[in-house]
Amino acid sequence: MELHTELLVFANWSTLVVCMVLKFPQILAVMAAKSAEGLSLGSVLLEVTGFLVFLRYQMYYEYPMETYLEYPILIAQDAVLLLFILYYTGSTRNALAYSGIFFGLWNILVLKKWIIDIALNLCTLISASSKFLQLQHLWRTQDSGQASAMTWGMATYTCATRIFTTLMTTGDIAVLIRFIVMLLLNCWIVFAILKYRKKPEDKKKED
Repeated sequence: MELHTELLVFANWSTLVVCMVLKFPQILAVMAAKSAEGLSLGSVLLEVTGFLVFLRYQMYYEYPMETYLEYPILIAQDAVLLLFILYYTGSTRNALAYSGIFFGLWNILVLKKWIIDIALNLCTLISASSKFLQLQHLWRTQDSGQASAMTWGMATYTCATRIFTTLMTTGDIAVLIRFIVMLLLNCWIVFAILKYRKKPEDKKKED
């Protein structure tokens, strides 16, 4: 039992630490290249939506804070990444509209218990859709551009640790299914990024 407790503490804190810097490699890659090539705007928007729903669900049912503390951090990092994508795609005028939509969603979710319950079931579909959009973008362009394998690799690790912490704490099946699906899709994206990453000599030929 003591070993389980120690593993649980390690899983919770390592997840938090990883999530504190999870989006940094991606953000820095976009800043360095001054381009959002390889990234899907729709994917990031859906990812933020999934994070917001999941965070609201955990707070609504008063689950242990250590099991979801990373989500406000992830949302903040995604917001920064989203601003960079909008800036480099010339769509910054849409930032205010997206902010309003997310604010409205945050408040609507807790109006009724059935709303938040249904939202969590849809959350897995929303988050999975965000991954599929990124995969579709990679398949279509055959170029991973500025997409960071490190960021997606760290996301894979956090899904694995959250599967463990969910089993050891709440045992919520809906939450568990979500993390298993996300783990598999994150692995797939890491593979796609590495597969479609262009070598320096390929980039020189295009130039």
